[in-house]
Amino acid sequence: MYVGRDLSELSMTPKTEWKDSELEYFHHSFQQITGYLNVEGNSMQKEIIKEIESRGGLHRSEADWGHGTRPTYD
Repeated sequence: MYVGRDLSELSMTPKTEWKDSELEYFHHSFQQITGYLNVEGNSMQKEIIKEIESRGGLHRSEADWGHGTRPTYD
């Protein structure tokens, strides 16, 4: 579950100052409602994607049933 700043606060903060967890959460949220976004929402989604790409993508920091915390090579 996401615990952090809400979108109204983050919209006034440059994407470069967002935490990875904030980028990941709102990226996922926007993906879920892509068909309903207006021009402003689409623009914000693109900015979030660009920031994620500039940081080298999303990296898993927690293990779950199907994924470990580190990549394993055979």
